[in-house]
Amino acid sequence: MFRKLLFMVLAFCLGMPLAVCAQKKEISKAKDNVKAGKSLVEAEASMRKLLADSTNKANEKIWLVLFDAVRKQYETVNEQMYLKQKADTAKLFLAAYRMFGVLEGLDSVEWNLKGVQPAKMKYRKRHAEYLNQLRGNLYNGGLYFVGKNDFKNAYGLFAAYIDCASQPIFTSYDYQSKDKKIATAGFYTVYCGYKLNDAERTLNYSNIAQTDTIRLEMTYQYIAETYRKKADTAKFVDVLESGFARYPQSRYFFSHLFDHYYKTGKYKTAIALCDDAIKADTASVVPLFAKSTVLLANQNFDECVSICDKVIAKDKTFADVYLNAALAYFNQATYIEGTMRHSKEKTQKLKTLYRKCLPYMQEYRKLAPNEKAKWGVPLYTIYLNLNMGREFEEIDKLLKK
Repeated sequence: MFRKLLFMVLAFCLGMPLAVCAQKKEISKAKDNVKAGKSLVEAEASMRKLLADSTNKANEKIWLVLFDAVRKQYETVNEQMYLKQKADTAKLFLAAYRMFGVLEGLDSVEWNLKGVQPAKMKYRKRHAEYLNQLRGNLYNGGLYFVGKNDFKNAYGLFAAYIDCASQPIFTSYDYQSKDKKIATAGFYTVYCGYKLNDAERTLNYSNIAQTDTIRLEMTYQYIAETYRKKADTAKFVDVLESGFARYPQSRYFFSHLFDHYYKTGKYKTAIALCDDAIKADTASVVPLFAKSTVLLANQNFDECVSICDKVIAKDKTFADVYLNAALAYFNQATYIEGTMRHSKEKTQKLKTLYRKCLPYMQEYRKLAPNEKAKWGVPLYTIYLNLNMGREFEEIDKLLKK
């Protein structure tokens, strides 16, 4: 047993120098390739492979060779562009993006090695100055990839641009208060996340995105849609309310908010919402129609018809508003039919209501001929009660088909 243990220890001790030697050889090879400007992608890959081993994380030499491999790739494309040669623009932006990741990683390593003493850090100031000059590439690269509909890469670059503000290496630059583009970059992360159908990406920088007031209306919509897809009704409604408060003329916020209030039976809140929207946009018929729908559901029939007439005066082609007005009369007739005893008074009341209902329902049929399920039976009932023989026969045949 002792001999076996001794053999294992010796083998381990002998193996260590071999591993270290192999590592040094790999670093040296990558360094030579970078210096010669060849096999740069392979050099980068080999250094990343070494860093994947946790025992190498603190090896500054590996980080520096990795950085040089990426920097050389960036400079190669940059030179091609300067000389107006054919160049891969995407590679330029992605190389810039990777350089930020490498030097931020090295800065973290150095910070830990130096015992959190910035004064002793050898690379921070120099690397921060270098990256600061290139930081615009992250923003411009994000725009470039958005233009190519490559939302994954676009998101990565915009996120890196924003993250610079919280990276210790850039503390002296105070991007958070001095860089006005951060807010716009935040909007683009929301946009890209939404396009990727990725809720996490959409919401990651949503607070920052909301500081971009120019694009805030769209930001609210993307965030709201994300919560809707996540079935998070509470947050969905919160965003809709914030959006409507700021943009009461927006069809999106009004319609979705109204739909929520109406379906959950919050009729008073729905009417208040409609009134606010009507004040905000006197030309729009949408909030007026929505209010007529609530009034109809509340059996406030006279006011419902009054609102419907206002809509018709503004837009005679709005089909559903004719239906609301017609139902305001038809529903009253249905109630009387089911509650009053047969009498001349009942017959007279029914005829009066059906006569008032008729022109609205006929116009609705004309504007929405395919909605037979909505106008068929009401017209059948009206024609029957008003003794309109020819019209009754026509609708009777139609319903029997």
